Amino acid sequence: MATLSLATLSWLLVLTQLLVLLVSWLVSPLRDIPGPALASFSRLWHIIHIVRGDQNVELDALHDKHGPFVRIAPDEVSVSHPEGIKKILLAPLHKGYWYKALAIPDYRFQTPMSTTDPKKKNEMSRHFAAGYTLSNLLQNEEAVDSTVRMFLSHLDGFAESGKAFELDRYFTFLAFDVVGEMLFSKQFGFLKQNRDVGSAIQNGIVLSVYASVIGFFRLAHVALLGNPLMTWLGLLPMGHLYDTIVRALDERLDNRDSRFDAVAHWFRAIERNPGKVKERDVYAIATGTVGAGSDTVSCALQSFVYHMNRHPNAWQRVREEMDEVTKTGICHGQVISFADALKLPFLQVCIKEALRVFAPVPMGLPRVASEGGLTVGDRHFPAGTILSINPWVMMRDKEIWGPDAREFNPDRWLSDNASSLDKYFMPWGQGYNSCPGQHVAKIELSKVAATLVRDYSFRQVDPNQVWQWKACFTMVPHSWPCYIEKRT
Repeated sequence: MATLSLATLSWLLVLTQLLVLLVSWLVSPLRDIPGPALASFSRLWHIIHIVRGDQNVELDALHDKHGPFVRIAPDEVSVSHPEGIKKILLAPLHKGYWYKALAIPDYRFQTPMSTTDPKKKNEMSRHFAAGYTLSNLLQNEEAVDSTVRMFLSHLDGFAESGKAFELDRYFTFLAFDVVGEMLFSKQFGFLKQNRDVGSAIQNGIVLSVYASVIGFFRLAHVALLGNPLMTWLGLLPMGHLYDTIVRALDERLDNRDSRFDAVAHWFRAIERNPGKVKERDVYAIATGTVGAGSDTVSCALQSFVYHMNRHPNAWQRVREEMDEVTKTGICHGQVISFADALKLPFLQVCIKEALRVFAPVPMGLPRVASEGGLTVGDRHFPAGTILSINPWVMMRDKEIWGPDAREFNPDRWLSDNASSLDKYFMPWGQGYNSCPGQHVAKIELSKVAATLVRDYSFRQVDPNQVWQWKACFTMVPHSWPCYIEKRT
């Protein structure tokens, strides 16, 4: 009997795989949903644009072309339908398998973010909730003020010298150090040392790309990097961030002068729930909070300054609002208090619009249609379909926000229909998996934005230069150097 050659066997295997893909496509209940041809049988289209850092604008364009439902993978549909948030994110649906790889540094370190079952996720979140409440976080406001003052001293130096500087870099320094104070009663040292400590920012970009992609290949991630051996060796990509948090936590536990910060609340959860909460859980939740909380806040602060400067009068209107209230005795002190910043309504809508038009998270939030399937609008999706809501796409959808959806317009929040828009505002996500650290961000954004408007003016070195950014797990703007002047 003649034997088949190796080349012939290889071709037969390829043809068989192609046949399987063709049959899968023909029988798929999603085959009529429009999207890139590659996405109908492969996750590769999505991964390519994550790595390129342009998945958000590509999805914008696809939804503009095809409407509220776009197929981005064989089993996933991106949804921008107005019913999407209510039907998908506000419902108790399981999260997509992509989240499972967000256990950092390895599979042992499960967090509410990496847990896909909503009941288990909510149970785990309850143990850590006290560390995130607004009232508990505000007990650390003076420590936040000391960090902001250090940030302002750098700005004063650039104002005095007249030199251009990378504002994005210093916002990231500030965001990291504020998270350090909130969690560990101690800054990480970015502002004090005036540098990227341990290359955390540089490595964070690599980590963001890796975390965005590896969720689709969790088994490979666990086998190669997301395992205890790699954690022990401290290898990238996950090990570096974890090592940074380990050092901070170890120093925090040895610091007898520490405040009752977020970590103190989390260790109290161990005492109150023995057997349910372990020390490893605290290390895991701290790692996730630092990783997510620094990039997103830096992005939001950058968006505020960048878009306010490009608006014809927004900066001046907030300043006039500020000057008026200072006559009543508020908004004094080197750093404006959170309570006083909340008394500035136009400032608050400008912050809100900066978060809307340039969402810090450009990654879709996937959920799985439960038994019986799910109907959104006039479309029914069978059980097991992954349906994702992308905050960037949802908050820039022209069907919801109008023809100026992609323009920075804070006055939209002062219009008669502003309250109806709130249900589509989702920079922190929505539903049971919304960002637990959003109060940290709101405190920092309000205080810093108010202080900057009152005391400083910014202008880009090249006013016509559009900033650059990369959209992976979070948005990372860069390359828009500025000059700064201090207001007398």
